[in-house]
Amino acid sequence: MGLSIWQILLVIVLVVLLFGRGKISDLMGDVAKGITSFRKGLKEEEGAQDEPSEGKVIDNETGETVDVASKDKAPHSK
Repeated sequence: MGLSIWQILLVIVLVVLLFGRGKISDLMGDVAKGITSFRKGLKEEEGAQDEPSEGKVIDNETGETVDVASKDKAPHSK
């Protein structure tokens, strides 16, 4: 007992009547924008992993957490 062509057409007509053509096309547009945004976010994530991280590092001599900018400027004393 499968679906006949008339049952499928009736379901399609009911969906179009309930939601309207405009709402369905808007929904598909929103889905496409979401997919595009997701892909863009993945590319940005991959790019961020390739770049060296800035911020804080652990100084091997003292074991303290030091800003990268201040570590480059600080003179090394032994």
